[in-house]
Amino acid sequence: MKKVNLEKIKKLRKKSGLSVEDVSRDLGYKTVNGYYYLETGRNKFSAENLAMVAEILGISISALFFEENLAKMAIVEGAEQND
Repeated sequence: MKKVNLEKIKKLRKKSGLSVEDVSRDLGYKTVNGYYYLETGRNKFSAENLAMVAEILGISISALFFEENLAKMAIVEGAEQND
């Protein structure tokens, strides 16, 4: 199962000039904590919220996930360096 890349979401949000408050409001949260907890991993994104965040950031949903092959390559390369 692919994991959501929370750091990438945060970087893209900042690059877009959006604050946590902006995204919270766009997602319909009454307080900033609703979205903040998602972005920091305290709560998990629902499929609906993930789709909305992708739309807000102007990217595809798939761009919000870790790329499995790159992560596996990094682990293998790290193991090879330790040999």
